[in-house]
Amino acid sequence: MLPDYLGANLTGVVPGLMAPPDQRPGWLPAAARTAEQVVLLVLDGLGWRQMQERLTAIPHLASLRGGPITTVAPSTTACALTSLVVGAPPAVHGIVGYRVVVTGPTGPEVMNVLKWRTPSGDARAFVDPTTFQTGAPFGGRRVPVVSRAAFAGTAFTDAHQRGARQVGWYELSGLPVDVRAAVGDGEPFVYAYYDGIDRIAHVYGFDPHYDAELVAVDRLVGDLLDTLPASVALVVTADHGQVEVGPSVVQLEGDVMRLVSMVSGEARFRWLHTFSGEPDDARLLADHCLERFGHQAWVVTYDEMEAEGWLGGPLSPEVRARLGDVALVPFEAVAYLEAGEASENKLVCRHGSLTDDEMFVPLIASQGRL
Repeated sequence: MLPDYLGANLTGVVPGLMAPPDQRPGWLPAAARTAEQVVLLVLDGLGWRQMQERLTAIPHLASLRGGPITTVAPSTTACALTSLVVGAPPAVHGIVGYRVVVTGPTGPEVMNVLKWRTPSGDARAFVDPTTFQTGAPFGGRRVPVVSRAAFAGTAFTDAHQRGARQVGWYELSGLPVDVRAAVGDGEPFVYAYYDGIDRIAHVYGFDPHYDAELVAVDRLVGDLLDTLPASVALVVTADHGQVEVGPSVVQLEGDVMRLVSMVSGEARFRWLHTFSGEPDDARLLADHCLERFGHQAWVVTYDEMEAEGWLGGPLSPEVRARLGDVALVPFEAVAYLEAGEASENKLVCRHGSLTDDEMFVPLIASQGRL
């Protein structure tokens, strides 16, 4: 499932909602197309398919109207949240993965974008988060962002939300309070973010903890609807869905790894870097990977991926250097790990690939109830 960057896609949500009502795209939910004030609630990790399977347990979410849209590739938080607020695909803004290659003090290193860390430590000393991605979040406007207080001032926040007004909540009960205050101040657009669904899915998978978390999030949606005037639209979306992988982990080793100098990306969108970076070596590596992993993954060279528009366009040389030469993108419920990723073994649900479960996210809306 490739992203529909020219249609109903995550990249068009914020620009569409922030446009004057008569200029908003027709694929936005009806309640969002005419409202003078809009609250966008982003529920990290809530896939459309996972939501549809639990509608009877989440009546407030089920009452919202709209449908599925595609997220970006890779279907992962760093890429998707940046694409959402910047209004551009990863190829344009430059945050093209969860773990990307940067130039460290002694040469190339792999940086975790969410933590902004490399094996050398904090990467802010040599990778400026305010210039790492080139887009203007929220069209350059000082939008109120109602998010977990701990996220304010982090490098990833500086990278994808620079210029926004951070309104931090400490307990989830504060999110509706802060949203209502921003609406009362006359803000035309309010961005709210909650990461609990994703965290629970990573730790527990789709067990009763996940179902309980969705019920709790549904109460949050109900509280927001009850506190917002009827003239305000509440819009709900997400950055990606989930696949339960559990112990189905494939260690990257053997003949394939003898052709690899470095590994980046993540377990469900894994980039392998050749020693030379030359097309012939990439093709050789891809052929080895097809033989070894073709029964469970799409295997593409960088050139093939770019030609098919996975990331939304051609990459500048600077951004191209952040990625590898061959990508392993599983369509089966497996994860590709390299040596040294012990912590990743503990994740139950994962995302990043191009399956329907990961790529489809909700875009649903309703008017407030006051």
